[in-house]
Amino acid sequence: MDNSPPFVFHRKITGHIKSFYNATWYHRYGRGLAQGPLTLMYSLTVSVFALGGLVGSFPVGILVTLYGRNGTLVRSNLLVLLAGILMGLSRYLESPEMVIFGRFITGVHSGICLSVVPMYLGEIAPKNLRGFLGLVPSIFICLGVFSAQVLGLPELLGEDSYWPLSLSVVVVPSFVQLLLLNWFPESPRYLLIEKNDVHGATDALRWFLGKYDVQDVIEEMQEEKRSLASVETVSVWQLLLDRSVRWQVVSVVVINVGMQLSGIDAIWFYTNAIFENAGIPDPEIPYTTVGTGAIEVIAGLIGCFTIEKLGRRPLIIVGFCFMGICSSGITLSLLLQGTVTWMRYVSVACVIGIIAGFCMGPAGVPFLMTAELFKQSHRPPAYIVGGSLNWLSNFTVGFVFPFLQMSAGAFCYLVFSGVCLLVALYVYFIIPETKNKTFMEISQIFASRHTFLSHLTDSVKMIKFNGYGALENSSLELSGSESNP
Repeated sequence: MDNSPPFVFHRKITGHIKSFYNATWYHRYGRGLAQGPLTLMYSLTVSVFALGGLVGSFPVGILVTLYGRNGTLVRSNLLVLLAGILMGLSRYLESPEMVIFGRFITGVHSGICLSVVPMYLGEIAPKNLRGFLGLVPSIFICLGVFSAQVLGLPELLGEDSYWPLSLSVVVVPSFVQLLLLNWFPESPRYLLIEKNDVHGATDALRWFLGKYDVQDVIEEMQEEKRSLASVETVSVWQLLLDRSVRWQVVSVVVINVGMQLSGIDAIWFYTNAIFENAGIPDPEIPYTTVGTGAIEVIAGLIGCFTIEKLGRRPLIIVGFCFMGICSSGITLSLLLQGTVTWMRYVSVACVIGIIAGFCMGPAGVPFLMTAELFKQSHRPPAYIVGGSLNWLSNFTVGFVFPFLQMSAGAFCYLVFSGVCLLVALYVYFIIPETKNKTFMEISQIFASRHTFLSHLTDSVKMIKFNGYGALENSSLELSGSESNP
């Protein structure tokens, strides 16, 4: 159960529409598009998906409160059906606008679902399986990428005449999901904590857990409900002003922005060019790309089946560190491949390493952590903050990277390397392990950490020491004053 296939089916096939835009323009106005306007229309077609995702992330809090987690997912599938019809008929009706608007609508759907899906999975999963189920969306993203690459082969839908069908095929998984989701109960936590429906929550838990006695889970949720008795679901502004969850908010910002600023989208976009520079013949590049898609799936499965043993922190720290090292490796290989022939193969290995490192942890753990770091009252606005920054960073990388590459050349990948290593350091020092902990326990860990850091900030200050500024705590300052005559 996942909404990831619509998110990725567009990435490998948008190149076919340039000739369609040019031909349509010629048919309308008697002349073709110049290179500049054609590039602008193509860039808009690519980037409007991320803008749609940004727009879709904003109403998540309202939707999940009004319709529930499952209800929001069911309704969002109608957007994909509409988008698939628009894009599928665009060539027949000679309308580039239908392609652009269809991709925008699909982006809105993905913006909603990439927040709601991990929220739903995190709330229905028992704590010993929460990590496994939390990474299921990243597995389906990898499968969606792999499916798009396979469909893009010349033997299937890789020919220019089939691109409308390639765009509209996203309606298939969405239609299946629209039928199946109606059989799934609503989130038990939503039913009990927000709707006060104990009977409905009990039935949902029995359905999900496959056992009749769920009283221990009900009591854990009621404890969380009692702690929130005087707290209503907060808004985004209230979340940002709430000092008690300051470090959770900062952590969500860091891992979601770092996920996109790691450069994974730039790597995906330029994979074919890197393979071409490595000397792989053009006819074989699509099959090589399919191979990278298979590696994505394998890496995602490794992360999914090891997260409950290793924990969240090791996967995301190792993943970002591996991506940072491989990004530096790409810079080195691009600088030396003119003089050292085998360096071009190093660049291919680094591309594969970045993709594998991303799918193993950073692709899914940030969404899982967003669910785990907050209690019920703060979770929807936290997903709005994390999701909107994720999509905004996605759009920023897609828009800025071509200019960064022109100005910095091979050194542009060092920027991504630095971001990856900084995020890994932040997770190592700030974010605690959340494996096998309840939402209340995680909240208490952050509350104690917030108290400790606040006291540390109050006790540490700058004082004068022999004419120089020195950083000392209050106890050292006291002992120093006593030793002076």
